[in-house]
Amino acid sequence: MVVRMRLQRFGCRNLPFYRIVVADARAPRDGKFLENLGTYNPIPMKDMTKEITANGDRVRYWLSVGAQPSDRVAWLLGKVGLVPPRPLRVSLLKSLPKEEQKDIKAAAAAAKAAIIAAQAAKNPKKTAAGAQKKTAGGAGAAKKK
Repeated sequence: MVVRMRLQRFGCRNLPFYRIVVADARAPRDGKFLENLGTYNPIPMKDMTKEITANGDRVRYWLSVGAQPSDRVAWLLGKVGLVPPRPLRVSLLKSLPKEEQKDIKAAAAAAKAAIIAAQAAKNPKKTAAGAQKKTAGGAGAAKKK
């Protein structure tokens, strides 16, 4: 059974209010759920803040068990600080100006290079051996032709 963390809508028309729930992926949006984890009120209060509440222990538990948060729930949990924020999807990047797209793509490439460098620092023998195998395999394939 695939378990998802998603929003369940409550409230009147034009006054939405959401619960953050854990539910079976096949269940309807406002249907049966396993556990209520928190709330999200998208209507700003007088000080222009939107209210997000979440039970951090239970969120961490469900993530450790393998529950998959929806895009919006992952964004909300990133705002609260319970999970690291997700990078923007490609479809969302298209709505930004070209200059900002370049900046975000460059930052993502730099982060990926840093992760690869950190992995290489942890296991220098593995990365060196893997590089030698790749070059040896390529040279052998060239000689056969």
